[in-house]
Amino acid sequence: MASRKRRIRDGPSGSSRSKLRIRDSLSLGTLGLRTRKGRTAMAAIGIAIGVASLIALVGIINSGEADAQRDLLEQGIDVLELTPGTSFADDPDLLPGAAAAIDTHMRDLVDVVASIRRVPATVRKTDYIPEVETGGIRLFAVEEDDLDLLIPLRGGIAHGRFHDAATVQVPAVVLGSDTAEVLGFDQLYANPTVHISGHEFAVIGVLQPFTISQGLTLNRAALIGFSVAEDLYDADDNPERIWVQADLDVIEQVRELLPRQANPEAPGEVAVSSLDLEAREIISENFQSLLSLLVVVIIVVGAIGVGNIMLISVLERRGEIGVRRALGAKRTHIAAQFLIESVLLTWFGGIMGIVLGLAVVAVVIQVLNWPFTIEVSFIAIGLAVTVGVGLVAGMYPSWRASRMDPAEAVRPAA
Repeated sequence: MASRKRRIRDGPSGSSRSKLRIRDSLSLGTLGLRTRKGRTAMAAIGIAIGVASLIALVGIINSGEADAQRDLLEQGIDVLELTPGTSFADDPDLLPGAAAAIDTHMRDLVDVVASIRRVPATVRKTDYIPEVETGGIRLFAVEEDDLDLLIPLRGGIAHGRFHDAATVQVPAVVLGSDTAEVLGFDQLYANPTVHISGHEFAVIGVLQPFTISQGLTLNRAALIGFSVAEDLYDADDNPERIWVQADLDVIEQVRELLPRQANPEAPGEVAVSSLDLEAREIISENFQSLLSLLVVVIIVVGAIGVGNIMLISVLERRGEIGVRRALGAKRTHIAAQFLIESVLLTWFGGIMGIVLGLAVVAVVIQVLNWPFTIEVSFIAIGLAVTVGVGLVAGMYPSWRASRMDPAEAVRPAA
């Protein structure tokens, strides 16, 4: 009797040679999915909702982070401003060739380098106005290498045009927005001019108001060519300010290198300022922490759900398991059948969830006007993780199915 029971448990004679082809394994793995379509659909939908939630959360969080970063970029977080620092010497200055040195030696790290020089002259609408009545207008000079000045400062032209290689060589001036208002230049018509310490300059452009902190100085300023300023007013070649624009990925490295590039002998006399870069890091860290927590929660909940579904499936199919074991199926065959079923179930649910999640992200970012930011690699990784969850979650039910005693499994429930 004992030997007969052992033969039933281990399979009939010759079962040690029993083999299960891959094609048959896949067919058996889909058997439960095909015969229980309603349960399969409900289980797949449940998995899809979990995956869609994960994709939607990642997409929305990443898009929100990208929008926050975009706002910071609009405020000039990628722009570093160099000014003379504190020193025991009187009136420390930036070196005359500082901007050129930065542009030459850090070309691989920086995008734009531009500078302005202070000009000892006053700007007035006519020479009948006393020179002491400056209206707070400051005069600066730009060189031909500084014509990209408006790029890092997010500047624009309200009227006329900005300097070019020709206008920096002649008596021409570009006015800041507040300067134009003080001087009464609402529009440029009839070739307007201003007087700068005894010389007449043609007004060729008016700038739009600068909104980022690094450019506010230029709102109440006027810009002329440096060669003209040097000839007429003996302007100093030392820069008043230098602006450096760099990618956010390297901006910290650029910040550390700038003082020594600007003044190798006395880097301590160079002050480098910018918007608070820690704000960007805090935003990124907060988003990543929240994302990590949500991912863990969704994976754990999903694994428990899939495990419960598969365990119920095993219990419902005790008779099928017993018959297959009695006909010679090995324990590994039974385990493989349910493990494949678990993986396929999560794979189907994962595909559905990815499509649904991307649709949710598309709707949300359209409503909020955020940039769409989700990496394709994450979607691939998400699907792989989903399949991995199905593999892990199906291990215990598969093991449970493979350990069933054939005689007990085929016995009708009381």
